[in-house]
This record gives sequence, C-alpha cells and structure tokens, in this order.
Amino acid sequence: MDSNNNIHDKVVVITGASSGLGEASARMLAGLGAHVVLGARRRERIEDLAAQLRGQGHSAMARVTDVTDAAQVQALVDAAVAEHGRVDTIINNAGLMPHSLLERRKLEDWNRMIDVNIKGVLYGIAAVLPIMRERKSGHIINVSSVAGHKVRPGSAVYAATKHAVRVISEGLRMEVKPYNIRTTVISPGAVATELPDSITEPDVARNVRKLYELAIPADSFARAVVYAMSQPDDVDINEILFRPTAQEL
Repeated sequence: MDSNNNIHDKVVVITGASSGLGEASARMLAGLGAHVVLGARRRERIEDLAAQLRGQGHSAMARVTDVTDAAQVQALVDAAVAEHGRVDTIINNAGLMPHSLLERRKLEDWNRMIDVNIKGVLYGIAAVLPIMRERKSGHIINVSSVAGHKVRPGSAVYAATKHAVRVISEGLRMEVKPYNIRTTVISPGAVATELPDSITEPDVARNVRKLYELAIPADSFARAVVYAMSQPDDVDINEILFRPTAQEL
C-alpha cells in the first residue's frame, strides 16, 4: 500500500454512494487505503457495498441518507466523526437528471432536482465546514456536469442546478482560503450510471439513452477524484471537466 498517495488513511464521506460515480469512487478510494463512509437512500445497496469492501480488508461503513434532509446529511458526517474522529474529504455526489421541456411543466421533477442537486450539495458543505475549519484541513468535492457548462433543450432546470454547483463551489473556494481547505468541482460528460433512469418523460429518455451509448465507465470519474485528492496539500485542483472522447456535446 502506497501511504504517500495523500489518500491512504483519509476519512472520505460519499453521498449517492449506492451506484454509479459514488460506488466507483468508494471502491477505488477504499482500495487506496481511505476510510469510506457511504451515504445513500438505498439501505441494502450501501450496506452490501460496505460489507464487500470490508470483506476485501478495507475500511467502510454505511448510513442511510437522503440528501434532501439536512439533518440526515449532518448525521452521516457525525457518524464519520464518531467512528474516525474527523472528516478529511466529502464528495457531494448525489444527483438526479429528469430532463424535460419546460412547456411540459414537470414541477415535481424541477423541485426534486433543486432539492437533491443544489440543496443536497449545500447540506453536505454545511455539515463538514465547522469540522474542517476547526482542523484547518479538508477537501470538499462537488459534482457538477457538462450540463453545468452547456445547456440544451430539455435540460434547462438540470443545467441550472449544475451551474449552481459550480457557482457555489467557486464562492466556497474563496471563502475557505483562511482555513487551508481545498475545493474541487468535477463535471463529467456521459458516464455509465443510473442517471438516465431518473428521466420521467419516455421520449426524452430515449434521446438521452442514445447519447449515453458512448458512455464511459464510472471508473473515469473515480480516477478524477483520485487525481484531485492525491495532489500535495498546497495544490488545489479546482475544476475538472471531462467527457468521452467521442462526445460532441
């Protein structure tokens, strides 16, 4: 085990850890010696993942967490502190992508995206900031999207939430300078996850699945996380934007 990778022995809280980007990151970081603390709504999925990782000799624990509830996000972070005494990194990864044209007035989908994609990130930041500020150390990784850089018909609200993640991350970056806290926002393109499954409009879902035919594995995201985390403490990788080589959008 390479103990000089700046990941070994780090306590990493991951939201949306039951599948996709969160699961891939948990597996890769645990393999590099991190203590992973997994949060997601699906109890069976995260408990199975934590048990798998422990069975491989890694450090992992799971706590059911709905990121739309600030108290549950705080409880996830508190559980990490109770177990390990600190939180070194949080990956605010939980997200939804129910695309639709605005004229379809999918108010419930809009509210869910705002609650998960924006408020969920804010609640994660709120939960860890006091701990990291006191320790004058920490790393907050927020997940945006190519949609945080480009908007297209049907993605207006989703793109707005992912733009918001970038704006919040940049404001955070400047505010935490006195506390030696690092901030990274990662914007993936088409990566193979369950995200397209959250689309409620069948015709939109078909179009998105066509784009996702060129999707790359979730490990591509996990490697971006490892790259940002493994830098020396005086190097702050603020933004990573990546796509499949074949993705035009």
